[in-house]
Amino acid sequence: MIECTPYPSPNPRVRLFSVVYESDGLRVKGFLAEPADTMQYDGFLYLRGGIKNVGMVRPARIAEFAAEGFIVFAPFYRGNRGGEGNEDFAGNDREDAFSAFDLLKQHKRVKNGRVHVFGFSRGGVMALLTAIHKPVSSLVTWGGVSDMVLTYEERKDMRRMMKRVIGGSPSKVPELYEWRTPLKEASNIQAPVFIIHGRLDDNVSVEHAYRLKKKLNHADTLYLDDYDHYIPPAVNRKIVQKVAAWMKENGRGHE
Repeated sequence: MIECTPYPSPNPRVRLFSVVYESDGLRVKGFLAEPADTMQYDGFLYLRGGIKNVGMVRPARIAEFAAEGFIVFAPFYRGNRGGEGNEDFAGNDREDAFSAFDLLKQHKRVKNGRVHVFGFSRGGVMALLTAIHKPVSSLVTWGGVSDMVLTYEERKDMRRMMKRVIGGSPSKVPELYEWRTPLKEASNIQAPVFIIHGRLDDNVSVEHAYRLKKKLNHADTLYLDDYDHYIPPAVNRKIVQKVAAWMKENGRGHE
């Protein structure tokens, strides 16, 4: 961690900080949220969806998870909010997630180095990649992408951006989409996994969840029959509580 500056918190029970940390030689930024006491808690790596300002980390969102009893860190990914480098949609910016995991694991308030990983939307791919390469305590994907070719096929509105950022279409540069798709290696994930997905989701179709579940027979699932990518606040709150309880009950120790 290079810099850690207090930031206005939306919750009086949570302290919030703006952080600058090093990732692959770059200065990358993010938010750190901690319960406003001196106790130790499990770490919680929050991996956002979207790209650039679309899907940017919201203080209220990470404070919501910190209030459940976690030390939460949410990277903005490289090139955002004044950070160095360029975000490349689960390409080299995966290092921002890996470095953030290491930061949390070494944090003095993180109990026994236990760090859970949570990915929303595009963050699902980032979370899966992190769980493949790092000793995560548990993994939760919520409306998470698992197959980048499927994303290209489904989201016509994102194709121009994906071709620009990734370097072409799946037919032109299949290896770059395969590199960004963790399904082949997902079976190597030994940590507990919880897949949450709305069956009506047309931003990230539930097919992403089905494909991931086929690779991870041990995963728990919660399919939301009546919801899409965005969950009403009252329902969201219940799911946040369910996620927190599931992590605390199922997370593996990595002392």
